[in-house]
Amino acid sequence: MLNISKQTVGHRIKVDDFPAFRQTTLTNAHQMFTRWLLGLLVVAILFMLLPWTQNIQAKGKVTTLRPEQRPQVIPSPIDGRIERWYVREGERVKTGDTIVFISEIKSDYLDPELVPRTNEQVTAKTGAIGSYQDKVYALQSQIINMEDQLRLKQQQLRQKIQQVQFKITADSAELVQAQVQDSIARVQYQRARSLFEQGVDPRAKMEDRQAKLQETTNKLVAAMNTLNSSRAELTITYTELGAVQAEYSEKIAKAQSDIASTLSQRFDAEADVSKLRILSSSYSRRASFYYITAPQECYITKVVTPGIGETIKEGEAIVTIMPANYELAVELYITPMDFPLVNVDSTINRKKPDVRFIFDGWPAFIFSGWPGQSFGTYIGEIAAIDNEISDNGRYRILISPKPGTREWPRELRVGGGVQGIILLNNVQLWYEIWRQLNGFPPDYYSGQLPEDDVKMKAPVRSLK
Repeated sequence: MLNISKQTVGHRIKVDDFPAFRQTTLTNAHQMFTRWLLGLLVVAILFMLLPWTQNIQAKGKVTTLRPEQRPQVIPSPIDGRIERWYVREGERVKTGDTIVFISEIKSDYLDPELVPRTNEQVTAKTGAIGSYQDKVYALQSQIINMEDQLRLKQQQLRQKIQQVQFKITADSAELVQAQVQDSIARVQYQRARSLFEQGVDPRAKMEDRQAKLQETTNKLVAAMNTLNSSRAELTITYTELGAVQAEYSEKIAKAQSDIASTLSQRFDAEADVSKLRILSSSYSRRASFYYITAPQECYITKVVTPGIGETIKEGEAIVTIMPANYELAVELYITPMDFPLVNVDSTINRKKPDVRFIFDGWPAFIFSGWPGQSFGTYIGEIAAIDNEISDNGRYRILISPKPGTREWPRELRVGGGVQGIILLNNVQLWYEIWRQLNGFPPDYYSGQLPEDDVKMKAPVRSLK
């Protein structure tokens, strides 16, 4: 009964007649369950050995590859009031087509003849510049004339000085002659007086000599006075020469100061003309802002300020547009832990990962670890990576369609939702489960190291 011995009597007993045997004997169902458990175990082991593609899953949206192809807002370039619309929402317009007409509301620009009147101011200021230049020429002519007059005056006074010097020479000679005559007359008078006292000559002759002495003395005094007068005249002439030079120097300096002042006024007028021309150009340019046109071929998506007569401020949005021609791309946001695993360029140790997409509105069956078995997905490649973290605490990557693969749907629109799967290395399934349970990131390196890294350099010989 206990199967202790090899000798058994089971063949002599009908087991089915005893309820105890029926309750302890295994049924076919139990045997089948055991076989199923063993089979499932074998299948699970084989399943663990299957290849698995590591991946990073992220959500994003459809965008464009180039920034000028993305939706944009057309703002108002000036403060104004909406007068007329030329388009409707959803309409396709070409480059340069008029979208809306706005009128002026600022008091500084309400004059309809603002540009012509500004040009008139420019003309007037330009004429003033010519007048200032004529004044400069006149003052320069005055300076030239004064310089000529100064030279003539100086020449005249120098000639007068020369004449006075000649006169002084002549007066000096006359003084010497008067001195000689006075000395002779004085000697003759002394001799005549001596002879008169001796009784030789009469008194009349002595008196005649005395009168002659008085006459020569008068001539001597007159000659001295004439010489002193000539010398004084020479000094006065020298003084006049200096005074004339100072007078004309002052006049010339004043004329030069007037020239400098006139030139300063002319330069101010030229600056005013430049400012007025800038204002005229600005006014003309501002007038062209009344008609807001399409910057490129696009669709009018939404009118922000629709009402006729509504006022808008400078820089305030009027309409939003979507370019008609664009290259689609997808932007995904990944966590900082996954950021080092993606790259733009292929390197020796890291491969450029492919990205699979599931677009909202397009059915798909996705197996993240077996991309080859997925259906309805689209392929892309990483085109750009932001090196600065976004406001949501993730890094943004830009993905473009991969050449040579299935084209993305043409019905896609910017802003649609996307589920992205970035494919990394191929590993076995058991390793991926172990990695996920332990919270480890996907493998960073591909496992292929360059030969230069494997080779070891020879040790450097030590110096003895």
